[in-house]
Amino acid sequence: MKLTLEDRITGCLVGAAVGDALGGPVEGWTPEQITERHGGRVRGIVGPFYEQWRTARPIAPYHKGDGHVTDDTLMTHALVRVYAEVRDHLDAYSVADHLVPDLIGTPRWIPEMEAEALPLQRIFLAEKWIVARLHYGHVDPREAGVGNIVNCGAAMYMAPVGAVNAGNPAAAYTEALEVAAPHQSSYGREAAGVFAAAVAAAFTPGATAASVVEAALGLAKDGTRAAIEAVCERAAGLDDWEAALVPLREAVAPFDTVGPRYREPSLGARRPSRLHAIEELPVALGMLLVAGGGYERAVLGSVNYGRDCDSIATMSGAIAGALGGTGAVPAGWSDEVARASRLDLHTPAAELAAVTREVFDLDTARRRAHEAAFTALAEVR
Repeated sequence: MKLTLEDRITGCLVGAAVGDALGGPVEGWTPEQITERHGGRVRGIVGPFYEQWRTARPIAPYHKGDGHVTDDTLMTHALVRVYAEVRDHLDAYSVADHLVPDLIGTPRWIPEMEAEALPLQRIFLAEKWIVARLHYGHVDPREAGVGNIVNCGAAMYMAPVGAVNAGNPAAAYTEALEVAAPHQSSYGREAAGVFAAAVAAAFTPGATAASVVEAALGLAKDGTRAAIEAVCERAAGLDDWEAALVPLREAVAPFDTVGPRYREPSLGARRPSRLHAIEELPVALGMLLVAGGGYERAVLGSVNYGRDCDSIATMSGAIAGALGGTGAVPAGWSDEVARASRLDLHTPAAELAAVTREVFDLDTARRRAHEAAFTALAEVR
C-alpha cells in the first residue's frame, strides 16, 4: 500500500512521542542497570526506575515512565504549533516571535509533573536558555545559541522541520540549522540539521534505513559526520539490537564528550568542538540500520541502550515512523502513551500535514517566479 504524506507525518510524530515515552523511565542508566531493574530488557511501556519517584534522586520531582512523554515531545509539539501559526518555513526569528511566547505564555498539561503548568517549568536549563537569551537578554536570535552547553536539546525536536521539507533533505538541513541557531551551536546545531535531513529523507518514496543514512552522511560535517560513519559502519554487520548495544557505544565513544559515566560528565563535556558529536543521533541512525528500518526494533534498541535514551528513541522513532507510516507504530503503545500523557498525538500530525502542503505550494510559486525571472534575465544579450 502506498503511504500518503499524512500517513508518514503521523507515523513520524506519533513514532517520536512513543519512543520518547518508552525511553523516559530508563534515561540516564546503563544497559546493565536497566536489565537489573526490569528483570530483562525493556520491551514496552514500563514504570519509573524508582517506585518512590517523587523523592528519589536524580528523578524527583518527575514521574518518568508509565507512558509519560518528556520534554522531547513537549518541544516537538510546540514547534508544530509554531508552524501552524507561521504557515511557512521558519527561521531564527520564528523561535523568538512564536516558540518563546508559547513556552512562557500558555499553561499545558505536563505528564511528568502530573499538573498543568507552563512548558518553561518542565524544560531543562539548556532549553530554558532560549527564553533567557531571547526574551530577557534580547540577543540576536541568529546568535543566541552560542554559549549554551552543546547537547541534543535542539536536535530532539527537529522532526517537524524534516516533515515540512519532506523528500528534500538539503532544504531540511538548512532550515533546521537556522531554527536551531537560537538554541545551540557547534555540533549540537549540526545534529539538528542532520536529524531534520534524515527525517526528510525518510519521506522519499522507496526510502530505506540505508538511504536515510546515506542522505545524512551527504550533508553532515566534521565530527558529526565521522561519528555517524563510525557507528553505521559497525551497525552494518548487525541485525540484532541486543547484540548492538555494546558495539554501538564503543563506536560512538571517541566522539562523545560526556564520557563513560553519563551522570558524571567529563571536564570537556558538552563544549564546542569540530571533532566531536552528540551521542544520540549517530546511535539512533545505527539502531535504525540494525532494525532494517523497522519501528519496534529500532526503538527498543534505542531504549535499552540507556544513557540519553529518550532522545535516541525519539529520533529513531521519528525516522522509522516516517519510513513505515502510521501502521508502523504499535497501536497498543501509542494508545497508552496518548491516554497516560493526556495528549492528542494525531491532531498535531494532521495540522503539520496541512501546513506542509501549503508550504509546498508556496515553494512551487516562488520557484516558478524565480524561473521566470531568470529565464528573462538569461535571454538578455
